[in-house]
Amino acid sequence: METRIKEILEKEIKPMLTMHLGSLDFIGFEKGVVSIRFQGTCKGCPLSNLTLKTGIESILKEKVKGVERVEAVE
Repeated sequence: METRIKEILEKEIKPMLTMHLGSLDFIGFEKGVVSIRFQGTCKGCPLSNLTLKTGIESILKEKVKGVERVEAVE
C-alpha cells in the first residue's frame, strides 16, 4: 500500500505542487493516516491546508483503499 501511495504522490501530486514551486516528502503510513511534509513554497503557505484536504487527501482516499486521512507534519 505504501508503494501505491508513493507512486500517486510522485506521479500525480508532486507535479501539481511543482507548478507553484512547492513539493512534499512522504513521511509514513500508519493506521489509515498518511503523513507528509510540505517543502518549498507549500511550507507555511496559507492555502496548504486546503491543498492537503481537498487535493491530496481526496485523491489518495479515492485511489488507495485504506487511506482515511492525510496529515502534514513539521
